[in-house]
Amino acid sequence: MVRGKVQMRQIENPVHRRVTFSKRREGMLKKARELSVLCGADIGVIIFSSTGKVHELATNGNMQRLIERYQSITTGQMESNNLESQVTENWVSLLREEIGLLHHGLRSGNKLIRDIFYQMQVMQQEIHFLKNKESILKSEHEMLQQKVTQWESILKAANGILQEKVNGQNEFMNNCSVFPGSSYAMPYDENESCLFTNQVSDKK
Repeated sequence: MVRGKVQMRQIENPVHRRVTFSKRREGMLKKARELSVLCGADIGVIIFSSTGKVHELATNGNMQRLIERYQSITTGQMESNNLESQVTENWVSLLREEIGLLHHGLRSGNKLIRDIFYQMQVMQQEIHFLKNKESILKSEHEMLQQKVTQWESILKAANGILQEKVNGQNEFMNNCSVFPGSSYAMPYDENESCLFTNQVSDKK
């Protein structure tokens, strides 16, 4: 038959409570002594009854020495814990500073990337503008070259006409001979009729 689970609660009957306390106390102290002997452990047990009476056990030396030893160990542990806590806080603070610097560097890097991207856009616009300007200048140069060619052709034609006129006048002057003191111009060519000219002084 399986025993049911006993619910742990305070014993209401004072007599039964004192008897149970005495038995359990002796059992606990016995177990402490056995543990000290078997394992070589220093054990200190302090028990306060419900009436305020103190029961204690120190397996090696006295209770005061165990308490001082405990306080020394716990104080060192507390100092060690405080030191570890301080180191941890410093480490966390350094990590926060590094994270802050990384965030600042990231923001600066993003701003630098935006500035570079903006400058690249400006440069692309300037290159596009210069290409358009180059195309316009090239077109204007071609137009000017065409005009220069046209003017050269016109001037060449005009020069040819003027040269023909000058040659004609020179030929005419060479074909006519004028005698000094005479108001008549004798034809040089016998096949052509003579030209009658008046002196410039007579015209005046």
